[in-house]
Amino acid sequence: MFEISLVFSAVGAMLLIGAFSNKLSSKFNVPILLLFLLFGMFAGQGHTPGNLEFSAVSIAGTVAMCFILFSGGLNTQFTTIRPVMLPGGVLATAGVILTCIFFAVCARGIFYKELSFSECMLLGAMISSTDAAAVFGILSGKSVGLKGKLRPILELESGSNDPMAYFLTLFMIEIILGKSQLGITSVFLLVYRMAGGIILGILVGMFGKLLYKTKLEYEGLYFVFDIAVVLLAYGLTEGVKANGMMACYVCGITMNHCRFNYQKSITRFSDGVSWLMQVILFTTLGIFVDVYKLPEISWKGLLLAAILLFIARPAAVFLTLAGQSFSWKEKLLISWVGLRGAAPIVLATFPLSYSLGEAKLYFNLIFFMVLVSMLVQGMTLMPLAKLLKLDKPFSGRERLPLELESTPATSGHEMKEFIVPQDTSFAGKTIAELSLPQGVLITLIRRGKNLLQPNGKTEIHSGDGLLIMGTHENLRKVQEEYFLED
Repeated sequence: MFEISLVFSAVGAMLLIGAFSNKLSSKFNVPILLLFLLFGMFAGQGHTPGNLEFSAVSIAGTVAMCFILFSGGLNTQFTTIRPVMLPGGVLATAGVILTCIFFAVCARGIFYKELSFSECMLLGAMISSTDAAAVFGILSGKSVGLKGKLRPILELESGSNDPMAYFLTLFMIEIILGKSQLGITSVFLLVYRMAGGIILGILVGMFGKLLYKTKLEYEGLYFVFDIAVVLLAYGLTEGVKANGMMACYVCGITMNHCRFNYQKSITRFSDGVSWLMQVILFTTLGIFVDVYKLPEISWKGLLLAAILLFIARPAAVFLTLAGQSFSWKEKLLISWVGLRGAAPIVLATFPLSYSLGEAKLYFNLIFFMVLVSMLVQGMTLMPLAKLLKLDKPFSGRERLPLELESTPATSGHEMKEFIVPQDTSFAGKTIAELSLPQGVLITLIRRGKNLLQPNGKTEIHSGDGLLIMGTHENLRKVQEEYFLED
């Protein structure tokens, strides 16, 4: 009993420390999940895991990534990512492949006596995707603001490129084991898995919307739907040999775009589950790293991290975004925001579960590169953005203490806060002069630290936060007419 109580106390204290360390993360732009990696490393000293344990971690990591990706999709506004769908999609697919190839070519020069080119490709596949949890965490920090389309494309890429890395990792393992080979069949398989993940993700997301139209006696059961939808999205998709991780991310985007009852509550619940999964995942992965081996591979790890940060990732970004409407400064910043996190480490457990000869070397190298990425890229992101003049003041605000939850009783009405842009044409006008759509009502105005109860004669000022109530369609019209940034 004492041991169990000690474990419970330690886990509870760790979660509290992690939650409060978010303030430190926001200030220094270092993902708080790094803390849990380091905690796991400390807790796991002297533990030598076996292949069975690594197999269990691979399964647990896959489950965790499903919830993380679903939450990322559920928080992704389709209207925000729509302008960057093409470049973001190219980055998430071709960008991952190119990063893998460039990394493997350079890594082969370092490991020419130890690893074959196929093994270097496997190493590149595992480290080639940016991490959704790390990127979302950094870009949600209160000190971060990026101009133009930078934030949408970075969030879209990080949320949707894990499936490609997942496919490449398993494919390269099969090649090394002699169970597969390059050819036209591989291309068709890739297209099938990605397209199948997208299609089934949309279908499960639409099914999820229908679930929330069901009237249940206990509201708490709607949160069970959230977990069920994620598991169905992954399970059904993988059951037909398509990409389950892609399905989870697309399912989240679909549900966000479709609208459904209890959406705000479910989104917050999903955020909480995602954070819990990340904490458990990063801590567990930290436990499994061989701390005493890190000094031995440190110089190779630093060289590989440098190749990834300064050669493979930038080359892939500049090539995939060639001809797109991004300046060289924006491409440079996109290259630098390619943070690595849980996804590469989870993928690094796959070779261990398949008992590949150099699997433990892969795991330690990947872990080392992730640490370097979190520290170097995370802490230098905003200084680089400021140097390139691509930063902007962060516009995030505390949530207003008034909202309208979407339920069957609200008849499709919602509340949303819109921030009045600087130098907008309607600043200085009264509410009566705005000509808002019929049925739209401004219920509250946030001006600085004050809350105002408006009427038709109230003037609108730049920087005001307008809490507006209306149907989803009317709110969309208001956003497009008054609040969309150029």
